[in-house]
Amino acid sequence: MYQPKFKITNHLLAYISSIESAKALIDHSALVPSWEAKFRDEAMMRSVHFGTHIEGNELSADQAGKVVQLKNTSNPQIVVDQTGIIARDRDIQEVINYRNVIAWIDQRPIKKSGEDLNLETLMSLHKLTMQKLLPEEQIAVFREKQVIVRGAASGSVVFRPPVSVEVPFLIEDFFTWLNSPEALELHPVFRAAITHYSLVYIHPFVEGNGRVARAFATFVLYSSGYDFKRFFSIEEYFDSDVEAYYQALLSAQQSSDKDLTYFLEYFAYGLALEIDKVKQKVLKLSQDLKIQRELGQQVALSERQIIILEILQNQGQMTSDDAQKALPNVSVDTILRDLKDLISKGVVQKRGVTKGVSYTLIN
Repeated sequence: MYQPKFKITNHLLAYISSIESAKALIDHSALVPSWEAKFRDEAMMRSVHFGTHIEGNELSADQAGKVVQLKNTSNPQIVVDQTGIIARDRDIQEVINYRNVIAWIDQRPIKKSGEDLNLETLMSLHKLTMQKLLPEEQIAVFREKQVIVRGAASGSVVFRPPVSVEVPFLIEDFFTWLNSPEALELHPVFRAAITHYSLVYIHPFVEGNGRVARAFATFVLYSSGYDFKRFFSIEEYFDSDVEAYYQALLSAQQSSDKDLTYFLEYFAYGLALEIDKVKQKVLKLSQDLKIQRELGQQVALSERQIIILEILQNQGQMTSDDAQKALPNVSVDTILRDLKDLISKGVVQKRGVTKGVSYTLIN
């Protein structure tokens, strides 16, 4: 049976400790629904943009975001017509597809037994990833030819995956390990990292292996209860230094005994960074915790009111002029009504009179 080799280092212990403490805070935060939706949308946009950009997709973050927002179409021409984006159809299709991948993972019921961590899920992810990008006979089908991996900067060959005849056996061996009692005893972050590495190493498909490996690793985390309210995206970390990402993946191949320790450290460090950013965001926008404690329930806030609270969190206080600058297309009367509503809900207090009026959060 497949048996990944790695050592539990002090670095790994530190990263896991950081992830666990952040997870506890995030899981127990009582954010209002509108903030949760906003955080999840932001995480999806980052996952889709950076998850495709790392593969050479040329859409900007803004362009990718516009594609992601058009949730009801998978047609690049309709995207162009509705957004005015000027880009290759293939780049648009890649973003559409990876948006569908992340949505599929987000919406799929998690089975505690982990029975979805199997070949069927792998094939589903590849089908979503490569729809309209590969001939039908190559989608969700193991490759039947040798492929190579080239470095992002140099273009030189950096990795030759196993020969195609070995792929079915390697995949079967991997899934046997992933669902074994031994693997299930590992921390979910380690299982996700090993999944990521193993699928990239085996390279089961003609194309789309990197995206599928990253998506499946995310699914492994989710299936173990490590979804962090689905506010996170580790793809930005990978894309921030593509050469470092590839070198981390290659580190096991370059070691004499195929040791995965360095890649696990790389993966866990990146996840710890991302989850810490999520934790800081949750702490910064945790005024709703106070609301829940005092009112005994969550309070529904409009998008405008969320922006107002963000200003107050950042500045400590604000005037109606500050709010108008942040909401230039909103009338003064509407802003004052929003502020009055926040005051009535016990979130904001008004200080001063006439021209000296300012607003602060209630401590």
